[in-house]
Amino acid sequence: MELQLDSPIAKPGLRKRTRWYFWGMLFLIPEIVIFFIFLWVPIFKGVAYSFYNVDFVSGNTFVGWQNYDEVLSNPDFYTAIKNTLVYMGLAVLIGFWVPIAMAIAVSELKWFQGPARIVGYLPSIIPAIVLYGMWQWFYDPVGPINSFLNFIGLPSFDFYSKEHAVFSLIILETWQNFGSATLIYIAGLAAIPRDLYEASELDGAGVWARIRYVTLPSLKGLILLLLVLQLIATSQAFQSQLLMFGGGPDNATLTYLLLTTREAFTYFNFGKASAMGVIMFIVLVVFSILTIKTRKGGDEA
Repeated sequence: MELQLDSPIAKPGLRKRTRWYFWGMLFLIPEIVIFFIFLWVPIFKGVAYSFYNVDFVSGNTFVGWQNYDEVLSNPDFYTAIKNTLVYMGLAVLIGFWVPIAMAIAVSELKWFQGPARIVGYLPSIIPAIVLYGMWQWFYDPVGPINSFLNFIGLPSFDFYSKEHAVFSLIILETWQNFGSATLIYIAGLAAIPRDLYEASELDGAGVWARIRYVTLPSLKGLILLLLVLQLIATSQAFQSQLLMFGGGPDNATLTYLLLTTREAFTYFNFGKASAMGVIMFIVLVVFSILTIKTRKGGDEA
């Protein structure tokens, strides 16, 4: 006999449901406390510190909007914003499509898909100190890249010049990070129903037609999600800029977060650094809300 969902037997009692929710919340309390202490408390303190002249020895002094005025009047602030936007744009134009192409290429392989996934993911597990040391050697005027260029009769390339520094960072970051994104795209490709590919093949579609009309439309949601995550990550980039170029030459790689860390840990202007952090937090929240609304609008359409 089929059990109706509307029957009293199918519905748990109020006391039983309350007990379920109680034990569920009881197990969630430690995670909520940890999340609150290590995420929201620093956010609240950062907002509060942005209105103070922070001095851990003599005590904090309330200065109102002074930190924001000093941040907005600093020429390096606008240089850092411009460099960050350029870096984000180039990272999307050059590096964003590499894992998509890699995932599609691996999925089209008839053999050696497993080894190809391993080889593609290897750059992501290299420790940072080894990674940046290796690329400094690659970019050296007498390193392997310029040695190869000279061997084939081409002039050396100055990877450390002001014009080429951002491009050099994009190559490094793309090589390091495309492996993890590739695995995500491969998982997304595996979730596409094979019936779609079989139907397209019966209709005479070739490889490029399958990619254009089946693969990419099926991955649209995943591509948008990873695009948003990449934009957020590149907007907060500072590690490679600091370790490879130190923000130079001539502030060519001075990003917003690198300037924020300088204010905090080099000049000890924690109030100004907190103000810059609040500005970035507001921008990213607005960007995330607009992205979510745009995605919902596209889904409804």
